[in-house]
Amino acid sequence: MDKKKDILWRMYILYLLVVIVGLAVVWKIFQIQFVEGDKWRTMADNMSQDTFLVKPTRGNILAKDTSYMAISVPVYDLRMDTKAEKLNTETWNKHIDSLSFCLANLFKDKTVGQYKSILQEGRKGKNQYLLIKRNVTRREVEMVRTFPMFRMGRYKGGLIEDEKYKRVKPYGNLAARTIGKESNENVQGLGIEQAYDEYLRGEEGLRLMEKLAGGMWRPVDHDNTIEPVDGFDIVTTIDPRLQEVATTELDRQLKMHGASHGCVIVMEVATGDISAIANLKRNEDGNYYESFNYAIGEATDPGSTFKLATAMALMDDGHVKPADLISTGDGSITYYGHTVHDSHKYGTISVQQAFELSSNVAFIKMALQHYGKNDESAQKFVDHLKKLHLHEKLNTGLPGEATPLVRNTTDSLWSGFSLPSMAFGYEVLITPLQIVTMYNAVANNGKMVKPRFVKEVRNRNQVIKTFEPVVIEEAVCKPTTVDALKRMMEGVVLRGTATNLKGSVYQIAGKTGTAQIANNGSGYGMNGKMTYRASFCGYFPADNPKYTCIVVVNAPSEGVYYGNVVAGPIFKAVSDKIYASSFDINQAFYKDEIAAVKTQTPPSKNGYTNDIKTILKKMNVPASGSSNSTFCKTARAEKQMNILDITFNKTQVPEVRGMGARDAVYILEQLGFQVILVGKGSVKQQSIAAGTSIGELNTITLLLAQ
Repeated sequence: MDKKKDILWRMYILYLLVVIVGLAVVWKIFQIQFVEGDKWRTMADNMSQDTFLVKPTRGNILAKDTSYMAISVPVYDLRMDTKAEKLNTETWNKHIDSLSFCLANLFKDKTVGQYKSILQEGRKGKNQYLLIKRNVTRREVEMVRTFPMFRMGRYKGGLIEDEKYKRVKPYGNLAARTIGKESNENVQGLGIEQAYDEYLRGEEGLRLMEKLAGGMWRPVDHDNTIEPVDGFDIVTTIDPRLQEVATTELDRQLKMHGASHGCVIVMEVATGDISAIANLKRNEDGNYYESFNYAIGEATDPGSTFKLATAMALMDDGHVKPADLISTGDGSITYYGHTVHDSHKYGTISVQQAFELSSNVAFIKMALQHYGKNDESAQKFVDHLKKLHLHEKLNTGLPGEATPLVRNTTDSLWSGFSLPSMAFGYEVLITPLQIVTMYNAVANNGKMVKPRFVKEVRNRNQVIKTFEPVVIEEAVCKPTTVDALKRMMEGVVLRGTATNLKGSVYQIAGKTGTAQIANNGSGYGMNGKMTYRASFCGYFPADNPKYTCIVVVNAPSEGVYYGNVVAGPIFKAVSDKIYASSFDINQAFYKDEIAAVKTQTPPSKNGYTNDIKTILKKMNVPASGSSNSTFCKTARAEKQMNILDITFNKTQVPEVRGMGARDAVYILEQLGFQVILVGKGSVKQQSIAAGTSIGELNTITLLLAQ
C-alpha cells in the first residue's frame, strides 16, 4: 500500500506540474496574442523578407555608325545604414561634421547644417536605410566613396549605393520621336523603343530583400537568386550627320516662315534605309521640338507631289506621252460646281510641261478624259494607286503609323468629284513616308522597297538577327514609264517650279507640292484664313540616284507657302551636305582634284622631331636633311619635306611660331613660363619675341589659328 501511495503522489505531482506548465503556456499565448500583440505584429512586419524583381539593363539603340542614340546609364540613390554593424559612436562623432561638409560641398542642394541634421536624425531613429540623395551620377558616387566615414565601406561607414538605370539620348532632340521611349505602367511606349521592346528589355531577375521599420526594403547581403539578363542592342539606319543637318535646316526654315510643324525624311534608294527623319512642332514660346512623328503619323492631302502617281498611271496605260499636247485654256476648270485654277495661264502645253509647271487644269483634264468615262474606267486609276501601296500602311514596325485613304469606286463616298480631285492630290490621305517611298521606287528603276529603320540586333558585338531590305513591289510600272518620269522630274528643277534648286555640281530631280489644308473636317482654312502645306520630294544625284528625300512644312504663316520656296531650300541644304560628305557619290567629280592632292607635299607644323619623321614615313613622303635635335622645323619642297634643326638657348625666349600648341607649351613650360593660349590651331604669334632675354619674365601669350 505504501508503494502504491508513493506512486500515486508522484503521479499527482507530475500531473500538477503538467497543468502548471500548460497554464503557463496558455497565459503566454494569451499575453503574446492579446496583451503584446501589436508589438510583435509590428516587429514581424519590420523583420519580414521577400523576393523582388530585379530589372535588367535595357539594351542600347545605336546609330548606323554604332554611336549611341539611346543608352541606359547607371544612376544611384545614396543611402546610409546609420546603425551599421561596426559603425561605433566614436567614429560617428569624429566624422559627422566633415561628412556633412563634403556632402553639402558636392551636391550644393543643402547647407552643412541641414545635412548634419538629416544624418543625426537618422542615427537617433536607428534608420538603417536613410536616404541622402537620389539620382547621383557614377562620378559623384566615386567622390562620395572618398568622404570621411563613407571611405570605411558599408559595414564600418554605412554607405549604401542603390544602382538603377536612366535612359539617356546622347544626341538630344535628334530623331527623338523616332527613337521613342519605353512603356511603363503610366505611359504607352513610342518609336523604336516600343517596336523592338522584346529585344531591348532583357529578362528580369529576383533578389531577396528585407523589410525595415517604416515599410522600406533593402537588399539582403547575398547573391541574387536569379541574375537578370541584359537586353540586346538595336542598330538603326539613322546617320547622325544627316540627321543633324535635316533637323537644323528644318528648324531654321520653320522659324523663318512661322510654320506650325514639319518633317524631313531621307531614304537610301537601293535599301530603303531611313538615314534621317526629323519632326518638329512649334510650342508656345515659339521654339520647335519633336513632339509627334508627323512623317509616319499624319496622313493628309499630299497636293501636287501626288501628280507623280497620276502621270505614272496615264503613261503606263499608254494614254499619254511626255510630248503630247494638252490645252489648259484660261488656266481654270470647273467640275461639279468646283473651280480649280493654275497659278499662271499656260495655254497649250505638253504633258512634260504640265508636270514641270504643275498644272492642275492639265492633270484634271487628262484624268477625266482617260479614266472618267465610268466607274470601271475610274477603278483602273485607283488600281494603279493600289499597286503603289498608297491605300495601306507600310507596316514598318513603328507604332503610330496613320491609316491612309484611297477610295474605291464602290465606296459610298465615291462621287464624280473624286477622280478629278485625286488627279492633283486631293480626296486622298497619304503620309510623307508613303510619298517618299513612291518617289524612291522611281529612283530605284521601278523597284519599291519598304522603309527600313533597323538593320541588326546585337548581343554586345555579336549580331544575332539581321533585318534585310524588303521589296514591296518588283516593278511599280514599265521601264519606259520610269524613264519618262525621271526626265519629267529632272525638268521640274531645270525648267519648272523648282529652278531655285538647280546646282552646278550635281542635279536634283523631284516635284514641288502646295496643298490647301483641311482642318478637322471643317473644310479648308483655319479660322477663316487659308492654310497651306508646302512640300518637295525628289532624289539625287539625278543621273545615279543614291538618296530620296521629302520635306513637308505645314501652315507657314508669313505669306509665303509655295513648295519650292518653303520646302525646297531644306531639301537643297540636306542634299548638299550629303553630296559633300559622301565620297562614293562625288568621287567622279573630285577625281582630278584628288589626284593632284596626292602628288603634293602635305603641309606640316614645326614640332617634335620623332613624331614628324614617323608621320612622313607613314605617308611615304621623302624627307631631306637630318635633325638630331629634339625639335625641328619643316619646309615644304615640291616633292619632299626639308627638316631643319631647332636649338634653344635657356636664357632667351624661343621661336615657337608654326608649332602645334602642345609642343610649344611643353618647350615654354620647361623654361619656366606660364603659357596663356588664345584660339585654336598652331601658333601664329607669341607675345614676347624670340631671342628676348628671359630674365624675370614668367608669362607668355600664344595666339593660335587654324
